Amino acid sequence: MITSPLFHIAFYKFTPLTDPDAVVLRLRSLSADVLGSILVAHEGINGVLAGTAAALDAMEFALLNDPQWGDSFADMVFKRSACTTPPFARIKVHKKPQIVAVGLPAESGPSVKRADNTSSHGGTLLSPQAWRELLTHDDVVVVDNRNSFEYRLGHFKTALDPQVANFRDFPRFIEANAPAWKAAGKRVAMYCTGGIRCEKTGPWMQDLGLEVLQLEGGILNYFQALPDAVQEWAGECFVFDNRIALDTRLQETPTTLEDVYQGEPDGEWRLQRARRLQGDAE
Repeated sequence: MITSPLFHIAFYKFTPLTDPDAVVLRLRSLSADVLGSILVAHEGINGVLAGTAAALDAMEFALLNDPQWGDSFADMVFKRSACTTPPFARIKVHKKPQIVAVGLPAESGPSVKRADNTSSHGGTLLSPQAWRELLTHDDVVVVDNRNSFEYRLGHFKTALDPQVANFRDFPRFIEANAPAWKAAGKRVAMYCTGGIRCEKTGPWMQDLGLEVLQLEGGILNYFQALPDAVQEWAGECFVFDNRIALDTRLQETPTTLEDVYQGEPDGEWRLQRARRLQGDAE
């Protein structure tokens, strides 16, 4: 049983894993003192965990240094925030076909370049500071790569709402708008909660002929890096755990599940599912 004070970490990395089953077994042996979820696939790892500072320190050290996977996760970034509400009820470590599903072919994956990299495939990752400067440009269309209920709860003030009910609907929105954006000479600045969805869709969007710019580490990294992030952000940030929503200081808000899902086409189904998951943690 985890006792307070609690902290939450989010992490992911796209990296080839030849034996994801072995990685799963090793992670299960390492994660006895934390709660949350870790997904492992041939394309990499994606996790969200909660625990004491000491337990998370130990888990981060193991992920970065365990000899079983060598340096596969050596430069993985962890985004940490304090918790009031326990985010998770149990620990789950699973092998999956993909570490994030966004409605693209299974073979699609990231090939993202940094601003000083000459790679021609994928989007350019921008630091929070560079993203802030980019938002002042008039040749940029800012796209929120999340569900409509997430956008409604909070978003960058200049961002478009793709109005999708599921991650898998996002590609259709891009395909419908890409010709007009290209004709207008617009670059596409894209963001999501932690960065992973953008890394998955960026290469595909680049193949459509779009110039893609991505917020490195997503919204959570922006909040973590810039204490005055409220300048560019309206509302809160939804998180897929029992904390429900965070403000720009990464503090939990009073937002309820009803606030999040009210008015959504599938809101009642989402609400009942979330309540079941929340009940498991109590």
